[in-house]
Amino acid sequence: MAEEKKLNYDVVIVGAGPAGMTAALYASRANLSVLMLDRGIYGGNLNNTATIENYTGFPSVEGPDLAKQMYEGATQFGAEYAYGTVTNVQMDGELKKITTDMGDKFTAKALVIASGSDQKKLGVPGEEEYSGKGVSYCAVCDGAFFKGKHLIVVGGGDSAVEEGMYLTQFADKVSVLVRRDHLRAAAVAQEKAKNNSKMEFIFNTSVTSIIGDGQKVTGVKTHDNKTGEDGEMSADGVFIYIGNVPLTTAFRGLDILDDQGWVITDDKMATKLPGVFAIGDVRETPLRQIATAVGDGALAGQEVFKYVDNLK
Repeated sequence: MAEEKKLNYDVVIVGAGPAGMTAALYASRANLSVLMLDRGIYGGNLNNTATIENYTGFPSVEGPDLAKQMYEGATQFGAEYAYGTVTNVQMDGELKKITTDMGDKFTAKALVIASGSDQKKLGVPGEEEYSGKGVSYCAVCDGAFFKGKHLIVVGGGDSAVEEGMYLTQFADKVSVLVRRDHLRAAAVAQEKAKNNSKMEFIFNTSVTSIIGDGQKVTGVKTHDNKTGEDGEMSADGVFIYIGNVPLTTAFRGLDILDDQGWVITDDKMATKLPGVFAIGDVRETPLRQIATAVGDGALAGQEVFKYVDNLK
């Protein structure tokens, strides 16, 4: 006879990125029953990141490798992990009822929202049509398909510059289109990129549409934000890194989001709802990095223990 699936936990953590896994580690080490729910493989955006050079203790580490090590740590005290996209959350007294697209209905005394964020779309013609046909948001996933090609990276922040450098392993040329007149990436990353002979930076330039031959990307149409001139640039692929949007659709009914969809918390990661916490990239925070996500997770794990313990 098949073992009955466990549905009731002390804490359910929605998301198994660095923040969620750290919260799971701290909460399970405090002897709470913990379930991490994630729509994909543990690690979140770590799995879409090539080389990480700004996480303490790791001078350089590949994103998927760090994800694996974090997962091993997160589950060593009994925290469980399951696939599922959370579709609805309801408050029922002290209990939180969590429904997933797999049809599962979990209950928990505490809920930790660590669902993270997703790459923001440009919202221009051709972007959706050529998604997976030359348009990508993940250099690690798709870079190897463009050996010897010319690629365009859209964006001027850390992700655009760092992922652009990663793409030079494969592409012959990487053109970074920046809508401002300067980069926002860290100075160290900027210096490395500007010394990379395969990279070029084109400033004051916006992409107005992505064009192709019906089967694959052939280039982009551009607008010069300084001169007002429109132009066109040929390319074999377009990688977009223009920011993030929070993955908080399932929590809209809880009245804990700001007008942009980010979860609002206090300095102890608590929302205004008792027993509901939020951590990592999903939170309204001035910095979204692995280090800050881990810090959020550690604090939330401890606060969750205090909350559950006070219910007894």
